Amino acid sequence: MSSRKSLVLSSIVFSILLASCTSISREVKPNILFIMSDDHTTQAFGIYGSRLASLNPTPNIDKLANEGMIFTSVFCNNSICTPSRASIITGQYPQTNGVLDLMGRISPEKQYLPQEIKKAGYLTAMIGKWHLKEEPAAFDYYNVLPGQGKYHNPVTRDYNNGAWPHNTAKHIGHSSDVITDLSIKWLKNRDKTKPFFLMHHFKAPHDLFSNAKRYDSYLEDTEIPEPDNMYDQPARGFGSISTRGIDDSLVSTIGASVSRRCNTWGLGKRLGIDEELPEPEFTYAVYQKFLKRYLRCVKGVDDNVKRLIDYLKEEGIYENTIIIYTGDQGYFLGEHDFFDKRWMYEEGMRMPFIVHYPGSIEKGSKCDLLINNTDFAPTMIDIAGGEVPEYMQGKSFKRTLLGKKEKEWRDATYYRYWMHMAHNLGNPAHFGI
Repeated sequence: MSSRKSLVLSSIVFSILLASCTSISREVKPNILFIMSDDHTTQAFGIYGSRLASLNPTPNIDKLANEGMIFTSVFCNNSICTPSRASIITGQYPQTNGVLDLMGRISPEKQYLPQEIKKAGYLTAMIGKWHLKEEPAAFDYYNVLPGQGKYHNPVTRDYNNGAWPHNTAKHIGHSSDVITDLSIKWLKNRDKTKPFFLMHHFKAPHDLFSNAKRYDSYLEDTEIPEPDNMYDQPARGFGSISTRGIDDSLVSTIGASVSRRCNTWGLGKRLGIDEELPEPEFTYAVYQKFLKRYLRCVKGVDDNVKRLIDYLKEEGIYENTIIIYTGDQGYFLGEHDFFDKRWMYEEGMRMPFIVHYPGSIEKGSKCDLLINNTDFAPTMIDIAGGEVPEYMQGKSFKRTLLGKKEKEWRDATYYRYWMHMAHNLGNPAHFGI
């Protein structure tokens, strides 16, 4: 064979090999880092273009998103922490996995996502907020907050510290920093002969918002932009007659408000706002303090995401790690005069979702595919090279990540909130498509 032909053949072979390394089905399996915060809503990002984008609340997450794919139509099926997390772990709707409210639990045999990822040859770990009551024993390693956990000097339950639930360990610092410390420690000490699947779950920015001290002055002298619909509600703007009452007679009792309209939970009082202030000054003061506390917690999350990214780069595994960032549901930041979540409004049920994987996902791409949180588990299992079980009700959108169209997809998503009038927040049970 002539040297010219040999060179051409070598070039072709090299090109084929190079192409094979630019898909999620690489010969060397990608690591998967799934980062989830608590109540981090799409309004509190730069990349989603909300009124708060000008504050640049998430520069590190935005950079990650702009180098990957941003999803704009991702929704939970029940906007409350435990049910949403259960759907992510099981790939099933609440009425199937049995977790309808905060009292629900997922036993190890129903922790399907880590089970299936392990079958694909992955080392699995769960670190941070778990909130599913039972031991996360389906993971190879865990170090999780008990229940909601504490913002400062948190206690965790550590796999290496004895039998559940007595395997507690005390930590010093803010939870966002501590959880990141624990994840980096696990990454450093893991079995590096296997690809890893790490679920890194922040507690922040869940209420009542408490940031690390270094953020106390963040946004202190900044006026936070307000939503257009916080003060003036449209006529009959609070849902069906069953939730608002005849002639809006129940409006003062439904949906925890920033204003005094429905103040059974007392956000202003909890934030230390002078209750003698007249309106609209009272609502303005509550909103400003509420948003600053919330965004300070978001700032801590964003900075710790950078710490994780920096570690992956330091170890040389950034290029072969799929990074997913999401929140467990949406959250009202004054829209419709609401705070908290629960309601079947876009602000309450829409989830942020970004995926970053250099060389496989087109930079700066956006996707409006209608995704439900039951789809997360099937997609991650598919990415890992596993078989998606038939008992999972969600669907994999791996094709979308590769820039291809899904063969068949939904045009609607289901939602149901079960916790009727819980927690003095005035949210009736409701459902819809």
